[in-house]
Amino acid sequence: MESFARKNDSAVSPCLWVGTGLGMVLILSLNLPASDDLRQSEPVMVSPSGTVLTLKGAVLTFACLDCMGTLTHPPYEVWRDPHSADDGEKTRKRKLVMHSPSSSQDMGDHQFAVICSEKQAKVFSLPSQTCLYVHNITETSFLLRADVVTLCNSVCLACFCANGHIMTLSLPSLRPLLDINYLPVTDMRIARTFCFSNEGQALYLSSPTEIQRLTYSQEMCDNLQDMLGDLFTPVETPEAQNRGFLKGLFGGSGQAVDREELFGEATAGKASRSLAQHIPGPGGIEGVRGAAGGVIGDLTRARIALDERGQKLGELDERTASMMASAEAFSKHAHEVMLKYKDKKWYQF
Repeated sequence: MESFARKNDSAVSPCLWVGTGLGMVLILSLNLPASDDLRQSEPVMVSPSGTVLTLKGAVLTFACLDCMGTLTHPPYEVWRDPHSADDGEKTRKRKLVMHSPSSSQDMGDHQFAVICSEKQAKVFSLPSQTCLYVHNITETSFLLRADVVTLCNSVCLACFCANGHIMTLSLPSLRPLLDINYLPVTDMRIARTFCFSNEGQALYLSSPTEIQRLTYSQEMCDNLQDMLGDLFTPVETPEAQNRGFLKGLFGGSGQAVDREELFGEATAGKASRSLAQHIPGPGGIEGVRGAAGGVIGDLTRARIALDERGQKLGELDERTASMMASAEAFSKHAHEVMLKYKDKKWYQF
């Protein structure tokens, strides 16, 4: 951002703000060439300014406000290819386009630097580097996401806590505006993808293929129906066209015809007495249900009988196996007795 790197600076200059996981904020000065300089190979000079700011917890986000409390957007560089043939007679340069006030007269005597960490938020006055406001956001949990957004023509700090709370703080006074329990973080996908946008909106991935959008602004909620688009444009159903004789003969596509229209008495006339007629049974639907119930009962009884027969066959197999084992044991013992008394005389028994 463009800010005051040191306490004694009288004008803003390009700076790089670096936040660490231990709550340290370092400001590095960037020495950029003038906008009309044709620098092609000289590197950008980076030097530490000596300014160190401290917070509690890992640093999450920075923002810069002017003396009126308006969010200052960082400048961006419009780069044009020097070898491009589309520019024609235009001067082929690399220009740094400043879309934020760049002079001390426009910025006033100071600006506000908003820094938010996992535990607290601070607002510093530059270039004096005086801490104007401090707000301890949470003590038992920590912040997953913090963004400085515009809401209702003002600027606020939106925070999403790990315990599921969404909080907003006014800037630069850090006065609490909203604290509501929305969604506990049960999936790391929510913690990685949650982000705030302007006008009181937020987004996160609820699944690998679904984006959940929410709003914490009443104005946005009231105008939500006007902002929703239509997936389909309602169109009245056209009337059916009259089919000509040749089109019906050679069209090839069949036309839906009612059965009563083809075979009913209104079109075909009353049937003769000698023709076969459909005479419903005496039971009707109840008779059909009774017959079906009888068939189901017979099938159930047959299945039970088959189960009993299979059980008896299984018991018979077990008994047969037991008898075979007993016969084999008896044969083995008889063979042992025969071998024992084979060579003995009658007087040795």
